[in-house]
Amino acid sequence: MLQQEVDPTTQTLREFALSLVRHAPPSSLSRVAAGVLSVLERQGPQRITILAERESVSQPAMTGLVQRLEAADLVERRADPADGRAALIVITVPGLDALTARRHSHDARLASAIESLAAADRAALEAALPALTHLLESYESA
Repeated sequence: MLQQEVDPTTQTLREFALSLVRHAPPSSLSRVAAGVLSVLERQGPQRITILAERESVSQPAMTGLVQRLEAADLVERRADPADGRAALIVITVPGLDALTARRHSHDARLASAIESLAAADRAALEAALPALTHLLESYESA
């Protein structure tokens, strides 16, 4: 199979995103658990099927994760007002606290890496922030 040539910007951004995931600071939250809590924080209560789709896992796997998050008091189930037979998963205050702690840890590691860069590189990153923000918005809406 021939490898398709990728432009350096695409390749670097992909590798950077993967590195952020691979080198996430140790936490009691898995990447998928943190992703679920983040979705619940940003988008509000969700059904398990939506969470499973969003995190690209099976519904039974998501059900198991939600049960573990419930047992840890990080999420709770509430009746879906649109369908009494269904439940919505809601992030709790301890869930928000755990997510915030994970983010602070991640931010500290990233800030340390940025601080180790030369001033010119830090300035270039700062100048690129509007473009990176637009890229993120475009990527997430695609």
